[in-house]
Amino acid sequence: MKISRFVVALAAIAISALSAQDAAAQEARARWERMCQIRAEKFDLVLPGAMHDNDLDMWIVVMREGLLDPLWEALGRGYVGDWAYYVFTDRGARAERAALGVGGYRLEECGVYDYFGGAGELQAYVAERDPDRIGVNIAASIGGADGLSHTSYLHLQQVLGAYGDRLVSAERFVSDFRSTRTAIELATFAEAGEMSREIAERAFSNEVITPGVTTLEDVAWWMSDQQLQRGLESSFDMPSVYITGPGGIEATSSDRIIQRGDLLMLDWGVGFLDFYTDMKRIAYVLREGETEPPAGVRHAFERAKQVRDVMKATIAPAPTAAEALERTWDAIVAEGFNRIDFNAPTADPLVTDVVLGPHSVGNWGHGLGPSLAFFNPTRMTYELRPGTLISVELFAYTANPEWGGAKIRIPLEDDAVVTERGVEWLYPVNERILVIK
Repeated sequence: MKISRFVVALAAIAISALSAQDAAAQEARARWERMCQIRAEKFDLVLPGAMHDNDLDMWIVVMREGLLDPLWEALGRGYVGDWAYYVFTDRGARAERAALGVGGYRLEECGVYDYFGGAGELQAYVAERDPDRIGVNIAASIGGADGLSHTSYLHLQQVLGAYGDRLVSAERFVSDFRSTRTAIELATFAEAGEMSREIAERAFSNEVITPGVTTLEDVAWWMSDQQLQRGLESSFDMPSVYITGPGGIEATSSDRIIQRGDLLMLDWGVGFLDFYTDMKRIAYVLREGETEPPAGVRHAFERAKQVRDVMKATIAPAPTAAEALERTWDAIVAEGFNRIDFNAPTADPLVTDVVLGPHSVGNWGHGLGPSLAFFNPTRMTYELRPGTLISVELFAYTANPEWGGAKIRIPLEDDAVVTERGVEWLYPVNERILVIK
């Protein structure tokens, strides 16, 4: 009996669909297994020390259906039907972990919690352990450590009774717990960085851009589609794809058509397994007859790279991030660069003006943990420890003769880890101006 080509084609499509479904299921499981490993090592290796350092006997994270704490992913996710609590108790070398009122297959199979119970057990559970200081997620400076709503705070006080007076802010603890990295976290973040870099550099190429046709928002939407196809989140929503000219930024992720002679900039990041990157890239659209960017643009880019080289050679562990920043500024000024406030370049054509913004990164595009950035004043007081993830960000303003002496703002930003040896990159960083033909 002959089988029609139509039937064969349908069978091939069905097999292909099943194969795609199987691959997707394998990817979902692989990601879940990696997050389980991350949680296990964070709970075993980092959590006890962070509790000791911040003098916490217990840490309670409160959640409600529809009102999940920012740390829900990090703590294991799980289904929250009404009130729910993750409870961690200092037991010396180990932190005891309980999930009350939250559960589900993935959370329970992960194997990182010692006890699962009902939400109604909280008061008795706490009383049995009799903690003096109970950390909760209320924070003045770090949004990711401020997940406890006012209503939830009042509810927790009522449920805990006499222990409700022992609640203290866990802001610094959360920062320490999240920003103290394990090896698998660094490996995972590096993978996120490589995906972010690859998409960004493809976006700034003729694969995506046709001069005189493609708009800035076309590029941004292409990047967003890449995230969707790869199951990636976004650090900052719409990628910032913009054009810089003599008067500054001319347009960002808009319907402005990309033309020859445009100097393009990109600022964006991806989210992968609860890790979020932050990076920039630069491209130039060649005019007819050009084979490389103009000399003034190339010179400005090289000046920015020189600043970055000093940052990389100088940033190192320090008692506070602010001390590390001032040491870095001293080295940059000693090299002949001019320190300025953000977006306030001088008119002096003989100097390159510089702004530094090396900030914490990792679990958000602007992460938590010690930060060397002027916009994180509280975290500048935190100790800059080995293993801290930072985004090495700078803005260098150099006069461009081709712009009538107006200064080009060259932004450089890539993610790195602070080690005892200094700053070490986690993926190939921006070493060149990308060229669009």
